[in-house]
Amino acid sequence: MDLLHQFEQILEADPLIDEVGFVHPSQFAKLAEEAGDLIANPSLDGTSFWSRDHKLGVSTQAVLPLYNAAKLAFLSAMGEYKRLGHDVISGDIAENEVMKHSRALLLLSSDFGTAWNSRKLVVCKKQDLSVYMDELLFSELVLSYSPKSDHAWSHRRWVIKSITGKCSTLQEIVRKESELVEKIAEVQIQFKNCMH
Repeated sequence: MDLLHQFEQILEADPLIDEVGFVHPSQFAKLAEEAGDLIANPSLDGTSFWSRDHKLGVSTQAVLPLYNAAKLAFLSAMGEYKRLGHDVISGDIAENEVMKHSRALLLLSSDFGTAWNSRKLVVCKKQDLSVYMDELLFSELVLSYSPKSDHAWSHRRWVIKSITGKCSTLQEIVRKESELVEKIAEVQIQFKNCMH
């Protein structure tokens, strides 16, 4: 759970993280050296996480224990959220926990459908355009390292359908969506060409 707490603190401290990578532990020293410091962020221990310039590296050794802790925390938060129902004050706290733990879980396992669905429940309840926009950013982050995640693409479609008619910048959002698809396709083509 300490590992999960540290992971979630990193995500909350830098909401602009735009890239996540899973790194062998032996590469952390090299990352820190290339960044010009011993540890890129003094709050990090340098063995499980590396974060700088809105990039986040997660040790491959930390993935399984982190996933197990995130799944347990998410399922517990979701149970509490359902139990509280319409209790406004406690419900808001439970919503925040569901969103926090589902974010951690989905960054580790992008096709955990229950976590995506829980995010939809919370976002629908809030009906706030900025929350929908945050969901587009989050799913883009997931797609940056898991471009074939059906659940992430489905979530994006759901967000865009949900804001249709409620958003004055829908044309801009659709244009950015096209750019994202092109960018991901180019990366996939380059990867495929490198493999041949």
